[in-house]
Amino acid sequence: MFPDLYLMRHGETAWNAEGRLQGRLDSPLTQLGYRQAAMQADLLSGVEGLRVSSPQGRALQTARIVFGDRPFRTDDRLAEIDIGTFSGQLLTDLRDREPSIFSGGRLAWYDRAPQGERLEGLLRRAGSFLAELRGPTLIVTHGITLRMLRLIALDLPLDRLAEMPVEQGAIHLVRQGTHRILRGHAPCCPERAGQPDPSG
Repeated sequence: MFPDLYLMRHGETAWNAEGRLQGRLDSPLTQLGYRQAAMQADLLSGVEGLRVSSPQGRALQTARIVFGDRPFRTDDRLAEIDIGTFSGQLLTDLRDREPSIFSGGRLAWYDRAPQGERLEGLLRRAGSFLAELRGPTLIVTHGITLRMLRLIALDLPLDRLAEMPVEQGAIHLVRQGTHRILRGHAPCCPERAGQPDPSG
């Protein structure tokens, strides 16, 4: 059993809004992204624990708002999955150009991205991070990495990864083998329906 995990995806970025894949690249938070981070900060008011962020720019922007003046550390294992040569490209262009790569399951393309990390690689590093935790942990990360952390903490098989919702501006709380989403009063932003999950 893992300790309580307060998992957050970074706020919306310019490339999220544009439909451009980020992977290990970066783009800045939008105004909506800043508001989403502020909502997460409100939701975490009074919550104590280890504070950790992905080292990528969009996650750090979010973490500085979420954690305020409280210290936090970064961990490379919380970075987003590497999607190789797909990084920085528009998802719609890739789908038109490489339809076979985007056939099959919703997240299957992550194992087909040229020079990408693959889901098994992400599984190993996310598992390594979780294995070291000893108490409640507040984590700012990315969409696919957040899914993987949750999958491991809930002891689910890899083929369940695509079933998990991810919301920006919310907290995904994993506690004693259960998951729930903590939301503020303003609407959060679930992923756009009908699209393959863009890395970010």
